[in-house]
Parts: sequence; C-alpha cells; structure tokens
Amino acid sequence: MRRPRNLSEEERALWDKVAERAKPLDPKSHAAEKAPIKPKPKPRDVGGTPMPNFKVGQKANTHRPHDILPSITERLSRAPVHMDHKSFGKMKRGKLVPEARIDLHGMTMSEAHPELVAFILGSHSIGRRLVLVITGKGKDRDDGGAIPTRQGVLRHQVPQWLALPPLNHAILQVTPAHLKHGGHGAYYVYLRRSR
Repeated sequence: MRRPRNLSEEERALWDKVAERAKPLDPKSHAAEKAPIKPKPKPRDVGGTPMPNFKVGQKANTHRPHDILPSITERLSRAPVHMDHKSFGKMKRGKLVPEARIDLHGMTMSEAHPELVAFILGSHSIGRRLVLVITGKGKDRDDGGAIPTRQGVLRHQVPQWLALPPLNHAILQVTPAHLKHGGHGAYYVYLRRSR
C-alpha cells in the first residue's frame, strides 16, 4: 500500500492560491441548465450495406455458427475432384475396395505422423492406388472450458499431413470413407500412378 505523499510548503502555498480563486458551483443554476440533446448517431455503412439498428435488450441474430472453420468433412467434400469422376463416385459409395490400410487410432501425433508418411510413400512406390487411413473418431476431450477443444485430434490432423510435402506429391484425392470402411473415422487416400 502506498503511503500518502505530503505536500511541500511551496506546493501548499500554490494550492491555497488556486483554492482562493475557485468559484463554488451553484447547485441551483447547475440544475436549471439542461444538457444539450445529442442527435442519434446514424448506423455506419460497412461494405456498402447499412448496419441494422440495435437496441439494448433486443435479441441478437444467432443463426450464424460459432465455429469459423468448417468441419474437416465439409472441407474435404468441397475440395475439387482431381481423379476420374466415375471412380470417385464408386469410391465415395464404398464400391472400390482399398488395397491396403493403416490403423492410426490410439497413437499419439508424434507416433502417427512417421507411420503415415512411411505407409503412404511405401504404398505409392509399389503401385497401390487406393488405401485406407483409419484415424478413429476420437474421444470427446472438451472439458466445458472457455476454449472448446475438437474431438479427434488425428481425425483433424491427418488430412493436413496428407496435403503437405512429401505426401501431397503422391496423393490425387482424399475423402472421408464410406460407413462400411469406417465412416468419419477413416479416409480414402487415392494415390497417383507411380512413374
């Protein structure tokens, strides 16, 4: 706790002179004066569209989702198709059988990444075209805190790994697997032809 600072004699004399010249406020005249009425501010234009008026207590427009980034399934389904459309349709319907599979669920990220790289590059080098990467759906780790945590760390990380070098050069298409091959807990990885 700070100790109060005592004024020096010089400061005290200066304060006394200021206090002598100050006029006390007259409560009667002050109450009679009314504050000038300020005009209501107009809503600002943002990007050419006017901002809607909002009053305190009015219910907010809550139709927007809170998650800015779309889910991994949505992002993969919106991705352009780089392979033959007929084969892509068969693959999405589960009609193509994967030639090999790797099961990553239960692994940590540091264990899963090198396993995935070795599997994809090895499969590509021996000429496989369709492989299945099983990540699992993931455990719900959200403890209800202020910052939500996503379910399934590997499920969200694997597509990002597949989109980065050295794997992206061997991959033609990545899409969530059909239910009979694991559904949202697995991905089809369609590989390029090895040269």
